[in-house]
Amino acid sequence: MFAKEVYQERRNKLKSVIGEGIILLPGNEESGMNFRDNTYHFRQDSCFLYFTGISRPGLCLIIDIDNDQEILFGDELTVDDIVWTGALETIEAQAEKAGIPFTRKRTEVINALTGNRKVHFLPVYRAETSMKLIDWGLTGQPSVELIKAIVAQRSIKSEQEIQEIEKAIGISVQMQLKAQEIARPGMTENAIAGQLQAVAMANGGQLSFPSILTVNGEILHNHASNTVLKDGQMVLCDCGAENEMFYAGDLTRTFPVGKSFTPLQQDVYNIVLHAQLKAAEALKPGILFKDVHLLACEHLVQGLSDLGLMKGDPKQAVAEGAHTLFFQCGLGHMMGLDVHDMENLGEEYVGYTAELKKSKDFGLKSLRLGKALEPGFVVTVEPGLYFIPVLIDSWSAENKHAEFINYDKVKQFRDFGGIRIEDDFLISTAGSRLLGPPLIKNLADVHANR
Repeated sequence: MFAKEVYQERRNKLKSVIGEGIILLPGNEESGMNFRDNTYHFRQDSCFLYFTGISRPGLCLIIDIDNDQEILFGDELTVDDIVWTGALETIEAQAEKAGIPFTRKRTEVINALTGNRKVHFLPVYRAETSMKLIDWGLTGQPSVELIKAIVAQRSIKSEQEIQEIEKAIGISVQMQLKAQEIARPGMTENAIAGQLQAVAMANGGQLSFPSILTVNGEILHNHASNTVLKDGQMVLCDCGAENEMFYAGDLTRTFPVGKSFTPLQQDVYNIVLHAQLKAAEALKPGILFKDVHLLACEHLVQGLSDLGLMKGDPKQAVAEGAHTLFFQCGLGHMMGLDVHDMENLGEEYVGYTAELKKSKDFGLKSLRLGKALEPGFVVTVEPGLYFIPVLIDSWSAENKHAEFINYDKVKQFRDFGGIRIEDDFLISTAGSRLLGPPLIKNLADVHANR
């Protein structure tokens, strides 16, 4: 946990923005994997963590703004529980560290929620929480006012948060280097992914998301399987650690299974790397992340044109969406306590504004962040090129965007795979800075590390 004053200041700021009524922030419950007592790894709700710092199941925070009262509700461990868990720090002691009064009395929770006052609560993403709200009589819509207030507050990372994020990225760098160290022909993807999880856990945390580790890099979110690595293939490794304070890292590298990329793989790799470097250079306060995304797309198109796969004006090709045959997703996303920070609150609030709406077009509809960047934002930058056979076949059958795409050339890449490169950046008043220790990505260093 941070110091008590950090959580008190966060709650006070939230109360001042909301102004009146009751703020309800339920924590997560344990969730059974295949029976009640065999649970999934517990992960606390990130908003509850942000305002309390307490990672224990079965808790709920009530902030009564009108009466200037805060209540943390939950059940302490019984002797029967301690038989199985061992002695743990009491919830009351943890609540004291967060500066919140603690009660076990359910009636206080019910009393706080009764009456005609407005109750602000967030969108629910777990069934256990949904049932709890129904039990308490809360069947209305989530509070947009609360969503916007929390998004505004959590988007700007404090120096303490940046330090924790950099710790998580540092562990993520170790994971990436481990993948490059051990990946060899004859190994399975699962064997490598297991070692990455071991690195995260050995450093006191967990994975910030299930590792994407695959020789089929054209599949955007392809998790590890028992697929055997073969010389001549490429490994796409998109992984991240969550440190002991629950902050996330998220890095992607693509590297050869063997000693080096083929000449063609090198050409495509350099296109992606160039687009990533140019996008990172463009990061600064006030610029729309959507415009950074489009800039990266234009560099990808120019590189593909140099290879003979595309033609025409890159800016026009991107404006008409021709590039999405090769780059179907967004350039990046916010990152913090969640690897895709706060997206459970709604992408329309986290990544967009009332004036800037999310596109419904193929490609752009997958851009999670489009709004203007501000100092204190932490964002990822991850362009890629993906040669998806079914998409190539579909578009070529329609002769779609034929004025920009050389299908005869593209068909030769049906079995190429995919390449993605990703780093994490802090938006500063002067521009941006790379977070965490630099991770090798130029071709000479990648080859030297094989």
